[in-house]
Order: sequence, then structure tokens, then C-alpha cells
Amino acid sequence: MNFQELIDAVKAGDVSKVTALVQQGIDEGKEAQCILDEGLLKAMTEIGVKFKNNEVFVPEVLIAARALNAGTAVLKEKLGEAGANTVGKVVICTVSGDLHDIGKNLVKMMMESVGFEIIDLGVDVPAEKIVEAVKENNADVVALSALLTTTMAYQRTVVDALNEAGIRDKVKVMIGGAPTTQAFCDDIGADGYTADAASAADMARELVA
Repeated sequence: MNFQELIDAVKAGDVSKVTALVQQGIDEGKEAQCILDEGLLKAMTEIGVKFKNNEVFVPEVLIAARALNAGTAVLKEKLGEAGANTVGKVVICTVSGDLHDIGKNLVKMMMESVGFEIIDLGVDVPAEKIVEAVKENNADVVALSALLTTTMAYQRTVVDALNEAGIRDKVKVMIGGAPTTQAFCDDIGADGYTADAASAADMARELVA
């Protein structure tokens, strides 16, 4: 199996070729973690850079992510056996009162592509549910999305709730969404803000490093 061929197939969104190449790699005795790192994740990293530079757009990212998911599905059994390394755990959601999920889903895909385990709570999520998920999963990062000026204030409510629960020092808080800014991030006491999905994955890695 040729890694460059696999990378190109993921970027092109060629699901059948990706699954065939991953299976070929397994049959040839290549390590599952190696196929994941050198093929599938490398492809998504390249797509992430292009997305950040406005060279590709949401549809291309979604097509590549679908191919990536098909490849990881083939690997899953092998990765389970090998005990694949995850970078950390992220609880992600759109905050209470907000039903937007495209941005959240893009961030989720980008974070998965760099090796994070994601606990996706969905949209319109209250603070107490977020706190509960952080405790249950021993999460390293909480990623909060808000697309409305009216709901972005709820990101502060979540930070306050983590403080009240006594677990704020155990978890990094990232915020994002159209109305959010670095100044707002600093104001509410969050740890990180990024304007796009690819940068969010990079920042999450820095925060848990």
C-alpha cells in the first residue's frame, strides 16, 4: 500500500478506494496506528491547512471526512487491538438556546482527525449537562460553540458552572462561533478562541500538550 495514494484518495473523497487501500495495508501487515497517522490523518491535516487558507471549502472538507470515517471504520478493530493513542478527550457542544451545528461538526471532524476522542453533546446543551459530561469522561477540553449574540453569553455561564463544580482547573475551555472574539474569550476566563475549525484542532493540541 502506498501512503501517498491513500492520502490522495481521502482528499478526493473516494470512499471505495480508501477502504480498499486501508484493507490492503492491513493485509500487508502494516500497523493500524501507522496507517492512521501516515495516511488518513495526514490527509485531513492537509485538507485542514487548505481550508484555513480558503483553498477548499466546507463541501470538500465534508467529502474528505466521509472518506476518512470509512477508512477508520476498517481500522477500528485493529486499532482496538493495538490500543491506539488518543491525544485527549474533548466534550463538544453548541450551548443552551442555540441550535446551530455546522461549525461544531466541522470542529469535531478536525479534532478527530488529529487524534482526539470526542464526546459530542449536540446542540442547545445546558451547563449542568456539560459539567456532568466533563466529570464522567474525565475530559481534557470543553469546546463551546455559539452562533448567536444572544447565546454567546451562555459560554460565560458554562465557565462559571465549571468553577462552581470545582473542576475548572482540570479542563481547558475553548470557545468559537461567529460573534465570539479573543476579547470575549479573555473576558469570560476561557483558555482559547479560534476563528475557524482547522485552527481549533491545532489549539486543542497545544492546550493539552
